[in-house]
Amino acid sequence: MGTATRRKPHLLLVAAVALVSSSAWSSALGSPTTFGPVFEDQPLSVLFPEESTEEQVLLACRARASPPATYRWKMNGTEMKLEPGSRHQLVGGNLVIMNPTKAQDAGVYQCLASNPVGTVVSREAILRFGFLQEFSKEERDPVKTHEGWGVMLPCNPPAHYPGLSYRWLLNEFPNFIPTDGRHFVSQTTGNLYIARTNASDLGNYSCLATSHMDFSTKSVFSKFAQLNLAAEDTRLFAPSIKARFPAETYALVGQQVTLECFAFGNPVPRIKWRKVDGSLSPQWTTAEPTLQIPSVSFEDEGTYECEAENSKGRDTVQGRIIVQAQPEWLKVISDTEADIGSNLRWGCAAAGKPRPTVRWLRNGEPLASQNRVEVLAGDLRFSKLSLEDSGMYQCVAENKHGTIYASAELAVNSAPDSRRLIPAADVGRDVNPRQPPAAPKPVDILVNSSRPGAQPPQGTVLPVILLLCPTLLLVWYATKITLAPSSADINLGDNLTLQCHASHDPTMDLTFTWTLDDFPIDFDKPGGHYRRTNVKETIGDLTILNAQLRHGGKYTCMAQTVVDSASKEATVLVRGPPGPPGGVVVRDIGDTTIQLSWSRGFDNHSPIAKYTLQARTPPAGKWKQVRTNPANIEGNAETAQVLGLTPWMDYEFRVIASNILGTGEPSGPSSKIRTKEAAPSVAPSGLSGGGGAPGELIVSWTPMSREYQNGDGFGYLLSFRRQGSTHWQTARVPGADAQYFVYSNESVRPYTPFEVKIRSYNRRGEGPESLTALVYSAEEEPRVAPTKVWAKGVSSSEMNVTWEPVQQDMNGILLGYEIRYWKAGDKEAAADRVRTAGLDTSARVSGLHPNTKYHVTVRAYNRAGTGPASPSANATTMKPPPRRPPGNISWTFSSSSLSIKWDPVVPFRNESAVTGYKMLYQNDLHLTPTLHLTSKNWIEIPVPEDIGHALVQIRTTGPGGDGIPAEVHIVRNGGTSMMVENLAVRPAPHPGAIVSHSVAMLILIGSLEL
Repeated sequence: MGTATRRKPHLLLVAAVALVSSSAWSSALGSPTTFGPVFEDQPLSVLFPEESTEEQVLLACRARASPPATYRWKMNGTEMKLEPGSRHQLVGGNLVIMNPTKAQDAGVYQCLASNPVGTVVSREAILRFGFLQEFSKEERDPVKTHEGWGVMLPCNPPAHYPGLSYRWLLNEFPNFIPTDGRHFVSQTTGNLYIARTNASDLGNYSCLATSHMDFSTKSVFSKFAQLNLAAEDTRLFAPSIKARFPAETYALVGQQVTLECFAFGNPVPRIKWRKVDGSLSPQWTTAEPTLQIPSVSFEDEGTYECEAENSKGRDTVQGRIIVQAQPEWLKVISDTEADIGSNLRWGCAAAGKPRPTVRWLRNGEPLASQNRVEVLAGDLRFSKLSLEDSGMYQCVAENKHGTIYASAELAVNSAPDSRRLIPAADVGRDVNPRQPPAAPKPVDILVNSSRPGAQPPQGTVLPVILLLCPTLLLVWYATKITLAPSSADINLGDNLTLQCHASHDPTMDLTFTWTLDDFPIDFDKPGGHYRRTNVKETIGDLTILNAQLRHGGKYTCMAQTVVDSASKEATVLVRGPPGPPGGVVVRDIGDTTIQLSWSRGFDNHSPIAKYTLQARTPPAGKWKQVRTNPANIEGNAETAQVLGLTPWMDYEFRVIASNILGTGEPSGPSSKIRTKEAAPSVAPSGLSGGGGAPGELIVSWTPMSREYQNGDGFGYLLSFRRQGSTHWQTARVPGADAQYFVYSNESVRPYTPFEVKIRSYNRRGEGPESLTALVYSAEEEPRVAPTKVWAKGVSSSEMNVTWEPVQQDMNGILLGYEIRYWKAGDKEAAADRVRTAGLDTSARVSGLHPNTKYHVTVRAYNRAGTGPASPSANATTMKPPPRRPPGNISWTFSSSSLSIKWDPVVPFRNESAVTGYKMLYQNDLHLTPTLHLTSKNWIEIPVPEDIGHALVQIRTTGPGGDGIPAEVHIVRNGGTSMMVENLAVRPAPHPGAIVSHSVAMLILIGSLEL
């Protein structure tokens, strides 16, 4: 682009008769350009964490206006007093809230922007405060159930806002419960569900709740709850749905909807979803046990059913999704100029569910029908407009889900004011040239027998712009493009600047507007690609950022004043990846191959280099690239063979084109086809078994998924024989979902090894056979009881139990021993039970009552159950230790030692004897406590000379265990001190000197096992 040759400005002649005085016209010429506020930035809702270290909240507000706007704010409909030095400050138009608190600042905020033209009100912004409290400190009750049953562990989350996400820990962090088919964590309640428990589920469980806020994340843990399992119940149970989605779920268009469904049962139930009054979209996620709709629409409304099914039966639950929507504009108002005394009708319309109501505002205040103004829902009608009708108007549509605002300025003209026609502030708006307003209407005068806008003949002297008044003749220079935009060829994603400079009469405002293919460009569109230059009034450059294919076309730059305009055009070509191919057709369908054809799409000005073919299995399969013949499909091809498909499988196909600039959008999917059937080609896996009733052999395997069945009439062929036998027995198990076979024969002895192998079949033939696996027949309970059972109380709450081991027998694999114990006087049926984790022949039983006699028996157990009980043994727990701590504690420091003494503790008759004392000592130089034992009521220990502070705990010890500690804080003062201590009173440690506390000391004593 070069610099335009400088020429003498042309003059254009236009005449009009105006019935106004020259002084009024001069006044109009001298008035500045004015327009009402137009929001460029409006406040957004904020979620502020109550524990945030941020010290302020900023609600943005900025409006374009001439003269510049002033700002006010409303909170909950009441105007705020924004005084200097208060917590609420006005910075520009923004509202800054210092040290926000929920009690004072939570609410609905709106910004009001005003200038002499009028006032507009912003959208509503809600300031909410998020929080997550701690879980209750109370211990959680243990949960008991039978192994093989389902169980639910409640989370009971603390008070919070907004919602939480949940996970569960088993025994310790970070051992999280897996999200498999047997476990489910509800993201609605936080509860943990286990469909069928087994021995691996034993342990302590904690619920982890996490809150995600705008700039803060917080997690809290619950107390651990113990899950205990009683003897296994091997019965099979039909499904019972425990986690149910509600009967009605309300959602807004565009939101994600998640329905939860989980069931108990044995075998573990399988969850299936369906839409009762339609079909599930293939784009939805239907993984067990949730159904997710990522962006719900009105088409998704309807009734949904969850079905839980296993071999014993099924259970279902239904619920309805009801879709609603926030208001959305269908028709809005726009800036309007009208003559005084004329009539005007404005209308706006909005969609939404429930149907939005519409109201009107004038200069920020509610507008109702009055005199010449009629308000009828979305219609606003004026009769005989007057000057006081000028101002800023807003149409407001609202329902319970939201409120939207549309704003426009109404200017009522009483006299010619051409400078009011297209103000400089309107650069970039969708502006159509309009005749200057005047009262009465202007009269055109012909010049050279033609209209003023007509192109003059070659060599004709161009006319000037003329305004004829009784005493005044005005002349202006014509507008001319001095630097025109040049055509350009760019790639997708490039940036481009189209230059456009113009000259004009210096007494007038100049405005640049741009169009693409004759449609005005909207510079104010959020996230738009267009930017304009505001360096000088005579420069109207257009910049295209991150150009897209849709940005190619004819661009027109128009420079205009209130009386004339000039324009130039340029063409922009945007090259990019190819468009989607069309007409995808499948033919020549085989069992593993098909022939695919398509038609070429747009190359977007760059030749197509190659094609890629993809396939998926509807309804929820992911698109994957497939093997083809030829392997590399060139850009001029329109057909190829697809290889390596699965027989008897539903497929959809699509085609993607690529060129040197990238990969284009895929074609639409082909119609669904099904490949032909073939015999199975893969052997079943997961061959195992065991368990069952006496005389049974149970063989199980992993059911083959749909993609490996290869045809209809699918089933399994099972072969088995006793180990060492030469004769194979066979069994035919029909059905793709079959997963076990039970062979029952009274001649089958307990825990007998069998060789087993399996293959699958369909109506086209049989598949390959699996490797041989070794499976044992059902076990029976041990037949022999342990002997020489001996029990002895070792403290007030514990006893030791020992016994002679049981030899392994042919009934099964011995897993361990079960100890049953009950109080003297109680029935054995009420006995508590504890099992060893292996074949240990001794155990310590805890949690007993003090000074109590117990009966004890021991039984061996295997997978089939427990064997006969041993003869019972008896044990009596010790009396409890004294409940009084040592008192009258005194101490003496020497240069290298510390002597401490106390009054002896004398036990009562119902308490165990005191055999000595334990002292836990910690000083400010070594934070790790040390334990000292003594049989006397005093002790002397060496200490460094520079010790200043020490924390000491002293307690009794004896056959009944350790007693309650007395705790004292010792300060070296060069003399002897004495302190009478009790458990509830304790001096505060010196800050930073002693960081541990009595709980840590108790834990250390418990771990030393002295």
